[in-house]
Amino acid sequence: MTAPAGAGLEEAQRVELTVDAVAPGGHCVARVDGQVVFVRHALPGERVVVEVTELHRGFARADAVEVLAPSADRVEQPCPYAKPGRCGGCDLQHVTPAAQLDWKLAVVREQLTRLGGLTDDQVDALGVRVEALPGGPLGWRSRVRYAVDAAGRAGLLKHRSHEVVPIDRCLIAHPAIRELPVLTPSGASWPDADAVETVASTGGDVSVVAYADGVPTPVSGPADVREVAAGRDWTLPASGFWQVHPAAADTLVGAVLDLLDPRPGETAWDLYGGAGLFAAALAGRVGDARVTLVESSRSGVDAARANLADLPRVEVVAARVETALARRRVTGPVDLVVLDPPRSGAGAPVVRDIVAAGPRAVAYVACDPAAFARDVRTFTGAGWRLAALRGFDLFPMTQHVELVGLFLPPQS
Repeated sequence: MTAPAGAGLEEAQRVELTVDAVAPGGHCVARVDGQVVFVRHALPGERVVVEVTELHRGFARADAVEVLAPSADRVEQPCPYAKPGRCGGCDLQHVTPAAQLDWKLAVVREQLTRLGGLTDDQVDALGVRVEALPGGPLGWRSRVRYAVDAAGRAGLLKHRSHEVVPIDRCLIAHPAIRELPVLTPSGASWPDADAVETVASTGGDVSVVAYADGVPTPVSGPADVREVAAGRDWTLPASGFWQVHPAAADTLVGAVLDLLDPRPGETAWDLYGGAGLFAAALAGRVGDARVTLVESSRSGVDAARANLADLPRVEVVAARVETALARRRVTGPVDLVVLDPPRSGAGAPVVRDIVAAGPRAVAYVACDPAAFARDVRTFTGAGWRLAALRGFDLFPMTQHVELVGLFLPPQS
């Protein structure tokens, strides 16, 4: 039974409501008698019936289980698992591709004003938009990590849950991954594994890696895969980090180089540098000048040192970025900084240390708009400005968006 508004929300209760604006996390905001409800599987302006999934102090979470008045931007989900109570990997399969870009841009704008402290006029002046990558919204994900349930079946997790949903295919997975005999929802395939990772590299390698207690074991395909990006070949473990969209690496390198405009003789830092993608691109522009890469992951450090061995002016520092800066394992003067932190962002101490080093420009590659916005506030509090911002849809069908921002010091 659908309860009328005003009855007081309870878990599993169904309520009819009208959906408001988009919110971070793949939700839209709605209200029931003043109480905020974050609704998945809905679009702004829709009249829907929702089922309450979680109750918290001051807000609730819910899934739209029936659409009474659909938005013009609504489409039928191509995947049968992208529905309430099933796989939580795709947030936006019910949204047209063009509206997905608008959705993500709205989230970016809201975070820049609410958390970043920018005015609407300042955000407007950036002219930011979210750009689609080639290849379309399906079949793009070149690395898929499946969880394994107690019955040994590989699948994907429910939204905000550790429950595994056994599936027979993932439509956003690369076609070469979909052909692998990894998913058998009717029977056990992985009795000794906690997770299974599948890789289809840009160099043509296809690999499967099983994990038990966090330890990777190659199952099929090469243990080290070849990637092609920034005019170079890269070799790294199949279990190592690389961008999951085939066009992402070249897209991000192009954006960073466009914004920084590196010049011969300029020194550079590549912080959170991974296998060295940005360090290599910078080295190709600054000539004989020094490029310093900082990375804390052992596998990332090893990959950087192996893949950048032909670039003697690139130094690889194995350390946490905050430690390397605070303890002066990385020292100035420096002209350019590339900042590509994890989802949690760089954080105020790292931003303050970068500002103190006095670079000409900083390119910030961000995978979380909220964390990026908090760091925007720290930069602007130090007198710097966000001079340019570009958004990229590296993760179609999901709520995630990638940003590349350019920060400039005062009087620049």
